[in-house]
Amino acid sequence: MVGGGQLARMSHQAAIALGQSLRVLAASPGDPAALVCADVLIGNPDDLDALRGLARGAEVVTFDHEGVPGEVLRMLVADGIAVRPAPDALLHAQDKLVMRRALGGVARMPDYVEVADAADVEGLAGRTGWPVVLKAVRGGYDGRGVWMLDGPDPGLVAQLLSTGTPLMAEQAVTMRRELAVQVARSPYGQAAAWPVVETVQRDGQCVEVLAPAPDLDPATAAAAQQLALRIAAQLDVTGLLAVELFDTDGTAEGLVVNELAMRPHNSGHWTIEGARTSQFEQHLRAVLDYPLGATEPTAPVVVMANVLGARKDPGQSPVAMSVDERLHHLFARFPDVKVHLYGKAERPARKVGHVTALGDRLDEVRARAVLAAEWLSTGVWADGWSPYDADARATRFPPFASTRGAVSGV
Repeated sequence: MVGGGQLARMSHQAAIALGQSLRVLAASPGDPAALVCADVLIGNPDDLDALRGLARGAEVVTFDHEGVPGEVLRMLVADGIAVRPAPDALLHAQDKLVMRRALGGVARMPDYVEVADAADVEGLAGRTGWPVVLKAVRGGYDGRGVWMLDGPDPGLVAQLLSTGTPLMAEQAVTMRRELAVQVARSPYGQAAAWPVVETVQRDGQCVEVLAPAPDLDPATAAAAQQLALRIAAQLDVTGLLAVELFDTDGTAEGLVVNELAMRPHNSGHWTIEGARTSQFEQHLRAVLDYPLGATEPTAPVVVMANVLGARKDPGQSPVAMSVDERLHHLFARFPDVKVHLYGKAERPARKVGHVTALGDRLDEVRARAVLAAEWLSTGVWADGWSPYDADARATRFPPFASTRGAVSGV
């Protein structure tokens, strides 16, 4: 796997259960996957020699990020190495303009234009109105490489172009919410889809995933899954495909494609505990051409919440609380919540882990997940709960308080 981030780390965990070994090409020994994998190469994803070393003796090369030059991957393919997804498919997740042009006859998308100067942005606004979304054509994630323009800003456009950043501009879509649908496709052509989820964004970054997407009409959900499967087939994707969607009016006709990812994706972390087959196992099955696994959820409601680095490090506060101490308190309150920490140093807004909660009612499950994630992030219970308050222990989320008492004798 090219890349040593948290996606490779969780893919490694899935590989173990399949009797497989994951070799990773990491940028540094401190990368999340490099901390846990036995077979690690340190190198850059644009270094052909490093990639050839990664591929030596491997069944297949795949990715935990899209930042690999296509020309280098084509050299691997010319060497007879199985690269999945193939470079021509991966390009559609690397280049937003290529993706928009390829999907023009397949999916509804925002009006867009390639930007060579500020006049292109203003021309789009003349058709669609302000605001306009300015995007870097390549790279960019979690709100990076995206600028919302409420009016003409020729200085910003000129500055970005002068640094060599290829740009495009898009119509700002008025929407009800953001959705995501993940599918997997094998070289044999088998495909599978998970339930459509709602992704909750803050400051351009995903903070929660609600599975399945609440109050989504079944016909719209089915249409979203079929759309993702069609895109996967048209682009000849092998492995995972995540399709990010804008839900503009709750109907199938109102689904607008935002972006694509061809790898495990933040919107699918809930599947580790919440689906019969996790996205990480499924990606490995797909690129190895194994039969794909079942995708049914394991509970009526699953909520994943990202653990983000706090503005103020809890470990540096007057009452310092390490991650280990926060875990102790979390498990004492919510023994059912599953935690995945990535081995990353904490810094503001950085994704350092996620939590997953399962249950029957969205409000209760979401409350547990959000409280747990915020606690791990900040060391503060957002609802004021205290382990030293007996009344709080008895009255808040009683099913879990009683479970804790039965197990620990507290």
